[in-house]
Amino acid sequence: MRADRLVSLVLLLRQHGRLSAAALARELEVSTRTVLRDIEALSAAGVPVYAERGRHGGFALLPGFRTELTGLNPDEALALLVAGSRRGAQAFGLGSALASAMLKVVDALPESYRATAAGAAERLLIDPETDLLSRRLAAEEVPDAVAAEILRAVFTGHKLQIHYAAVGQTPKWRTVDPIGLVTVRDQGYLLATRSGADRTYRLSRVLAAEELPEPAQRPDRVDLDRAWQERSTRFRAGGDQVTVLVRLNPARREDLVGTALAVLAEEAESDGWLRMEVTFQDPRHAAWALWQLATNAEALSPPWLRDSLRDRAAALVTRYGPSS
Repeated sequence: MRADRLVSLVLLLRQHGRLSAAALARELEVSTRTVLRDIEALSAAGVPVYAERGRHGGFALLPGFRTELTGLNPDEALALLVAGSRRGAQAFGLGSALASAMLKVVDALPESYRATAAGAAERLLIDPETDLLSRRLAAEEVPDAVAAEILRAVFTGHKLQIHYAAVGQTPKWRTVDPIGLVTVRDQGYLLATRSGADRTYRLSRVLAAEELPEPAQRPDRVDLDRAWQERSTRFRAGGDQVTVLVRLNPARREDLVGTALAVLAEEAESDGWLRMEVTFQDPRHAAWALWQLATNAEALSPPWLRDSLRDRAAALVTRYGPSS
């Protein structure tokens, strides 16, 4: 909306002192012509914005001008800035709204605290895009138009129609009653009901969405954390789960625990290795997880898992064996 953009423009000028039309256009994601029209609108409304000519010129506000925004103390502003650096907003299509909100948070601070809070937030990194081994931790992308429709339906309490691509199935249209949104490790999920039954949809698999005018059939209040825990428990209890007995180098314990569904038993052996009984979602999941651990793990049972890992290793030896 133009009103929000005008506020953001003023806040940008307050925080940077002077910016060119091109720089403002990049920050606001509009054309330079739109920026010039917005500058004219602000001047007409009495905002003391003026232009400085020359190579290093641009637009600026008269010294001392301050917008009337609710103030925050430094700790409150820092908490919001740190929370705002998380990527969960991207999963829900709120990236641009988050950037605008952060401008207002910084501007709400007294002059003496503004630079301190903004600088402190820059010294904290939450959820980086790569780990220490330079492996990219890519968040799933959700088209803005899809995310906007889902958000509106969740917030207004209306039914939602989604074109959903479930794994291994042809995409189908579904009409659901949205309950809430959850983001886990940069993956967004829609919690909903369909014909009264609980359903969970991954946002990245929603190809299109449309908010419907009919009210959703859902309770007025919801404990989203409890609902997520209940659905997670049912998910872990379903499928073709398998239980595996494994010997493990303790240095890789967190890697195994991070991929397994549950640890049923664990004890240390005389050589320092761990003997663990763990469950996986299905045989393929078990074979994949133990293959990643290479010689740091040994599957003791079931026999089919040992056979699967041996066959993989044999195929690799054949591929890289001495050439004839």
